[in-house]
Amino acid sequence: MNKTTSLIAAIIALFATAQLSYAATGKFNDSERINRRDSILSLITGAKIPENTVSITKFGAKGDGIKDCKPAFDKAMRKAEKQGGMHITVPAGTYYIKGPIHFTSNVCLEIMEGATLKFAPEPEYYLPMVKTSWEGTFVQNYSPFIYGYNLHDVSIIGKGVIDGNASTTFATWRAKQKPAQKLSRDMNHKETPVEERNFGEGHFLRPQLIQFYGCKNITLEGVFITNSPFWCVHLLLSENIICRKLRYDAKLVNNDGIDPEYSRNILIEDVEFNNGDDNVAIKCGRDNDGWATAMPSENIIIRGCRFKGLHAVVLGSEMSAGVQNVFVENCTYAGYCKRGIYIKTNPDRGGFIRNVYVNNCEFDEVEDLFYVTSMYAGEGLDNTHFTTVENLHVDNLRCKKVREAALVLQGTKAKPINNVSFNRIEVGEVKNAVSFDDAINVSLTDSHLGGKAGVPTQITKKDNIFK
Repeated sequence: MNKTTSLIAAIIALFATAQLSYAATGKFNDSERINRRDSILSLITGAKIPENTVSITKFGAKGDGIKDCKPAFDKAMRKAEKQGGMHITVPAGTYYIKGPIHFTSNVCLEIMEGATLKFAPEPEYYLPMVKTSWEGTFVQNYSPFIYGYNLHDVSIIGKGVIDGNASTTFATWRAKQKPAQKLSRDMNHKETPVEERNFGEGHFLRPQLIQFYGCKNITLEGVFITNSPFWCVHLLLSENIICRKLRYDAKLVNNDGIDPEYSRNILIEDVEFNNGDDNVAIKCGRDNDGWATAMPSENIIIRGCRFKGLHAVVLGSEMSAGVQNVFVENCTYAGYCKRGIYIKTNPDRGGFIRNVYVNNCEFDEVEDLFYVTSMYAGEGLDNTHFTTVENLHVDNLRCKKVREAALVLQGTKAKPINNVSFNRIEVGEVKNAVSFDDAINVSLTDSHLGGKAGVPTQITKKDNIFK
């Protein structure tokens, strides 16, 4: 048994012990949460950075915003593969790139301050198709703009900009995607071989900006991300990942910030979100593809981030292989979010969501603060693939104004949400403080929703009780 396997076994044992303790006492021991989180952190190192450093200009790139620099990046990656790795620097300037950058192992791409990678918007440049995934279904589709498949030790660092430049083409495709979206889901349910799930030209399924698929040891740090064609960072079937100090102004359609899927041992910290969709969306496959893959997204720590966009942290709805061991802590807001924490599944999905910990997080104004639903989008209500949702622990969650609901638990009679603790929840204004349905073993302690009550008043003449 190697070190990583031994540590994962120890983490599983810690979670089991903690849940036995909670079941016996009805109280959650915060020291156990800290021990589990720290055990996971010990597994996360990110990528090794190669020492051999070469400027992309040595391969013919020119930062004038005009010359096509894709051949230079392709040449650099071939050279890196041949010599076992490379630290590629991109100096100040605008580098126009007509097509995707395909990584090789042991490569660090450093986009330096003042440098911009600006991708061409024309879809034809992102063919031929590659193996990828779209909304939880494995397909072959347009290449993500930055793509790595079955690699190790890959990193993108620096203070420069990654500009997907997708506003005039890919960003307009959502209205055209329905036929291909339905086809992909039909193929998923029929278990069509992935080699036959060919999309690309004529199908209008938008590619991701950055996707690492089947990769180990990844670091994404510092860069500014904007104008993505679809999801910004998609971490698919990957592990040992650090996303740190990323900055976003990505408000095109479905510009999720970070989407881990079938991935584990991930640290997301000190990120400045400003996204046109979910900030962090933890996924794990849709329906049959998820059940067949059977690899949960797990051991994910989100801390010290500033949220702004649609939803701050989402689990689901594509999560059929399961999501577990998620920690959200010491986060605040950079602006408006529609929802704070949002857990969503339905009877199409199956799988599980368990061991979720939210600690010391603050929001300004939201529509809903903490929302868990097993009936997402009203889909699958005639199906029987109910999701197990259990072991959710929230401590010190604060919000100034909630326009709709503060705390929502919507389970199913077949599988009620189980083992939930809310402690020190502070909400100033709220329309609907608590709404629990089909939820068992729920505790709410030391909390004030809609303000804290003061000393009860004494009877006065104004009470009119004698009239």
